Amino acid sequence: MGISYKIKSYCRIKDNKIMLNNTVVFENKEQEFLTFIKSAYKALDSKYPKFFKMDRLSKLAFLAADVLLKNEALDTDKENNIAVILSNNASSLDTDRKHQKAIQNKEDYFPSPAVFVYTLPNICIGEISIKYKLFSENSFFIFESLNAEHLSLYSNNLLQNNKAEQVLCGWVELDGENYDAYLYLVSPNGEIEHTKNNIEKLYNI
Repeated sequence: MGISYKIKSYCRIKDNKIMLNNTVVFENKEQEFLTFIKSAYKALDSKYPKFFKMDRLSKLAFLAADVLLKNEALDTDKENNIAVILSNNASSLDTDRKHQKAIQNKEDYFPSPAVFVYTLPNICIGEISIKYKLFSENSFFIFESLNAEHLSLYSNNLLQNNKAEQVLCGWVELDGENYDAYLYLVSPNGEIEHTKNNIEKLYNI
């Protein structure tokens, strides 16, 4: 009989609210996304100065991961064997538009390298990995919507083949003022079975 993996903890950022294991840890209803995410970063004491240089998708993914991993009390002075598997629908479109606007401006042509570097969605994984020293497997997938079956199969396979001790995975979507992050940590330990149904159930709370 195979090992049964669990959803150890989960985080959701949506509608100006951040929840950890279904408990609200930050909320501010009267702000647009960028103001909201910066105020949440300060309130949650995330302590990663590069946060302010990230694009909006990376800010969203980073803060969701930070809320989850800070709760795990990881030793960030040493490597943590945690894989990262993320997904969304809009890819890096939010930043792609900003870059496109810069290169289309013939009168003031000045594409910024600081913007261009974020024209791939998986850059957000790099930001998370740098802070928490996650040097295991990582992938970023584009799906129409949350693909719980794929996330379940892929992360379980990594754990079964000893590619990682835990897997941080989920959905991180941002396009304009629409944003939705749902990250969870898969581990041999925990109380919630890591199944397609439970992934979808927690997402739809």
